[in-house]
Amino acid sequence: MSRANLSEANLSEANLSRADLSGANLYRAELRGANLSEADLSRADLSGANLSDADLSKANLSGANLNRADLHRADLRGAKWDEGTIWPAGFAGQTKGE
Repeated sequence: MSRANLSEANLSEANLSRADLSGANLYRAELRGANLSEADLSRADLSGANLSDADLSKANLSGANLNRADLHRADLRGAKWDEGTIWPAGFAGQTKGE
């Protein structure tokens, strides 16, 4: 699903573990409670997406745009990101990557 256009898609509770979503358009997607563990979200547009309660453990967020995304209670343990990753304003921990 690399570079897929999933803008505003409802993927709540979806199992997307290990999915290749690199460069995908997930603008304002509903991903509440989704399993995105070990998914490749590098360079994906997740701006405005609802990622509350999502499992992003060990996901690759390098270069991803998470501006205005809801990360409330999201599991980011072991996730990878870099200086190109854009975080929501005021998000704690955005300066540390694994």
